[in-house]
Amino acid sequence: MSSDYSIGVEEEFFLTETSSGLIVPHMPAGFVRACNSRVAGEATYELMQSQIETTTPVCRNPGELRHALTALRSGLTDVAGDFGLSLVAAGTHPLGEWREQVTTAAPRYERLIEDFQIVGRRNLLCGLHVHVAPPCGVDRVDVMNRLVPWLPLLLALSTSSPFWSRQDTGLASYRQAAYDEWPRTGIPDYFGGQAEYDTFVQGLLTAGVIPDPGQLWWAIRPSARFPTLELRLCDSCTHIDDALCIAQLFRCLIRALVRQPEVGRARTPLTRMLVEENRWQAKRQGVRAQFIDEIHGGRREPMNDALQRLLEFIEPDIDHFGCRADVLHAQVIVERGTSADQQRAVYRARREAAAPRREACQDVVRWLAEATRVAAGVSRAA
Repeated sequence: MSSDYSIGVEEEFFLTETSSGLIVPHMPAGFVRACNSRVAGEATYELMQSQIETTTPVCRNPGELRHALTALRSGLTDVAGDFGLSLVAAGTHPLGEWREQVTTAAPRYERLIEDFQIVGRRNLLCGLHVHVAPPCGVDRVDVMNRLVPWLPLLLALSTSSPFWSRQDTGLASYRQAAYDEWPRTGIPDYFGGQAEYDTFVQGLLTAGVIPDPGQLWWAIRPSARFPTLELRLCDSCTHIDDALCIAQLFRCLIRALVRQPEVGRARTPLTRMLVEENRWQAKRQGVRAQFIDEIHGGRREPMNDALQRLLEFIEPDIDHFGCRADVLHAQVIVERGTSADQQRAVYRARREAAAPRREACQDVVRWLAEATRVAAGVSRAA
């Protein structure tokens, strides 16, 4: 990637039987190969055979990123249809049952299961990852430290995982709760800069605790493979506009913090704990969350107020990247609700119509598959 705020996005999806809505335990033979023959970008296996991940090419403007994400989703949706399957973009699958899943036969995944046992086998989760490359010479860890307080807001906008093991969890992002079972996740601690971060990573490698830096799975991290900061905490977004919004907000935040190196340096021994508390509010309530604003006396700040403060902070960066439409979509998400809110609305309507829980979950899956199809620019089935 170049170093002028170039951007790339990874999306994870569930593969679902179109007729039943059930998650597919076995990846069909030739599926990934067929996907990669259809799309520009990359489609790869995930830990579970029921999942697939896409990676965009390196992008430098909002139109390029929109085209790449749309083409990837549309291409995979077409290929899935050829196999009698549907693509579902959500943090968890409403009908998913982790005990029924089959892991992908690859040395890396086999090591993960051996190391993490039930924690690895329960990893039936899909996320949205965003890479942004700051300019050369910028200390990525310094920017990461100062960006951390904004992470709960980005999570809230993405929430799409209210269901687990075929029941409503009461959380907007159960994916985050499940992912907290893994080591080295959640909000990273404060590091004195890239050098101190590298010393920490090298210590874990020397001790044999991790085989590579990729096993630091924090909500945000400096990528070991690319000169980027990688956002990792967001749920897979059902609506492509939601994913684009979050990606551009993250990009604008990084530029805003680079051009204002004095911003975000105030911190106390409580800062990380308060950010973790805000992350809990986001995964519990989604866009209905109220966040603790440590900088302004610890008052509770509604999502709308926090979003407005963010938009004012990044205003020059929105203009610089020309991404106003993408970024202002955050206001639509707050008003409309996230995918988690919409899934629950479908589920409640079916339950109130006396549908059994399983049938209500099937209708949620159908809504997710259709919303993913529409988001990908694929016309509705007749």
